[in-house]
Amino acid sequence: MRKVVFGPMPLDAPARPLRMTAPELRLPPPFSLVRLRELGDAFAHACAIAGTAGAGTLVHVGRFDLAEFAVVLEPEEPLATARRAFIAGMAALADALAAYAQPETLIEIHWPGALTVNLGLVGGARLAWPENANEDEAPDWLVFGGMIRTAPGNGEPGLNPDITALAEEGFGETSAADIVESFARNMMVHLDAWQEKGFGVVARSYLERLTRNGELRTLDDNGDLLVRRPRVKQTERHALLPALAESGWYDPATKGPRA
Repeated sequence: MRKVVFGPMPLDAPARPLRMTAPELRLPPPFSLVRLRELGDAFAHACAIAGTAGAGTLVHVGRFDLAEFAVVLEPEEPLATARRAFIAGMAALADALAAYAQPETLIEIHWPGALTVNLGLVGGARLAWPENANEDEAPDWLVFGGMIRTAPGNGEPGLNPDITALAEEGFGETSAADIVESFARNMMVHLDAWQEKGFGVVARSYLERLTRNGELRTLDDNGDLLVRRPRVKQTERHALLPALAESGWYDPATKGPRA
C-alpha cells in the first residue's frame, strides 16, 4: 500500500440508534479494522492512535444513518506533496458512491472535499497530520476521514434541496457499511494507480467529478487547484492547504455533515 498521511479534527456526531445486526466490515488487505460504537469519533480516534496503529488502520463508527470512518496512512514523500493523498481519498469516496448509485445520478466533488448527490450535500472528507510536521519531510502519519449521510435526519426529507441523504437519492438499501467497504476497495485502486502510473491518473479521476463552469482545471504538484477561464490569460490558483482547514461541508456544532 502506498504510504500516505492525513490530519486530525474531532467529530462527535449526534447519537443515533445502531442496528442490532450491524455487520462487521469486510475490508481488503492491508486494512485492519477498529470499530467504535455510535458515540465514537472516527477521525479523532484515528488521529490519536495513528502514531502507533500503523498504515491501513481504518476506524469505523457503527451507525446506520452515517458512513463515518477514518484511515491512517504513512507517506514516503514530503508533507507538502503527501497531502495529495486527500485527492486520492476523495476520488475513492466518490467512486464508492457511484458503485451503488442509479444511472444518471449526479455525483460531484466541490473543492476540495465536499460531496453532493444530485446537487444536495451528503458529506465530505477531512485530512490531518502531526501538528509539528515539517513541510519538507515525510510526516509520521496522515489521517483521511470521511462522512456520508446515508439516511435523513430528524427534519422533513426534501425540505432543503441543498441537503440530502443517499436514501433520498435512489440508493435503496445501501448501508453505511457498504459505503465504507467500497471506499476501502477504491482507495486501494487509486493508491496502486498512483504508485504504478503516477499521480496524474489519480488527479484525472478527481477532476472528472469536480464541479466546473467551462473552465480548464488541473492540479499542481502540491495538490493546488489551477483554473484557466476562457479568454482570461491569468491562471487562478486555489491552494489546497487553507482549503483543507475550512471544510465548509462540516458542521462543528453537530460534528457531522452540514444540515
